[in-house]
Amino acid sequence: MTFVVTESCIRCKHTDCVEACPVDAFREGPNFLVIDPDACIDCGVCVPECPVEAIYDESDVPADMRSYVALNTELAAIWEPIVQKKEALPDADDWSRVKDKFAHLERE
Repeated sequence: MTFVVTESCIRCKHTDCVEACPVDAFREGPNFLVIDPDACIDCGVCVPECPVEAIYDESDVPADMRSYVALNTELAAIWEPIVQKKEALPDADDWSRVKDKFAHLERE
């Protein structure tokens, strides 16, 4: 099992979770974070740190977001690790209330 970052993170990219992660399992894209399933030790310390509640245990990912399990694996293979907390994106507060954000995900 691993933890998975889901849609709520898109265009927000809070990094409180990164700071909490003891094994540097997070990977950073332009406007989204993912968790490398090969690095994640399933400790769960990142979950309460996420202010937009975007992180789930793989077994608890809502049905309409199951595609994010594979997406985390795919993007973790190409994105670089992020090991320090950074500022959230400038308009993160506005985007935190938006639903159906997948079309806004930037891969490069």
